[in-house]
Amino acid sequence: MAFVQFKGVSKIYTMGQVEVAAVHDMDFEIEQGEFVVIVGPSGAGKTTVLNMLGGMDSATGGTILLDGQEVSSYDARQLTDYRRYDIGFVFQFYNLVQNLTARENVELASQICKDPLDVDAVLEDVGLAARKDNFPAQLSGGEQQRVAIARALAKNPKLLLCDEPTGALDQHTGKAIIKLLQNTCESSGKTVVMVTHNTEFCKIADRVIHIREGRASAVEVNSHPASADTLEW
Repeated sequence: MAFVQFKGVSKIYTMGQVEVAAVHDMDFEIEQGEFVVIVGPSGAGKTTVLNMLGGMDSATGGTILLDGQEVSSYDARQLTDYRRYDIGFVFQFYNLVQNLTARENVELASQICKDPLDVDAVLEDVGLAARKDNFPAQLSGGEQQRVAIARALAKNPKLLLCDEPTGALDQHTGKAIIKLLQNTCESSGKTVVMVTHNTEFCKIADRVIHIREGRASAVEVNSHPASADTLEW
């Protein structure tokens, strides 16, 4: 069985008397330990897919499974535990607590988990050992995103979800962040799923899921993904 499965998943939003299908009849699978890119134009349904996979939104129909568990059948309490213990989130904007140091921001997340990783070790892994006592305002955008990644990794999640993680960064810094995510996937065996509109990122992924008009229009498996060092955009 695949680590992640979407089976006929749909998501319909109701706005007044109008129903909008953000996702309909979505099917794809992801294997454990893969670096996955979900790519498509704005409005295609990428973030909706990520939110349903992360337990932040519920499916209208179909089945979502992670590691053999039917996430799409969870009630509100189960979804809270799922988000807390199984999922690490990295967003375009860092969402750090401004009056806490980098270390304290990471420690905050590790305190709510069952089996957290060592905070200092994770900060060292993301290249911030020397900056751990700095506050977010004292860090560059790339460093703040590294704190956000460390915060997600410290939870020791089953799945790391990244929504346009380079969107607020320049190309040089963005490439470093993508390389960090790729290296994390390779070294730790974590399954990493990244949503982007940038097709350049497809060449570094183990699996690429193309989304268009709320459907998975194509799924590609790349047997020889490129290094993030080769990215240009």
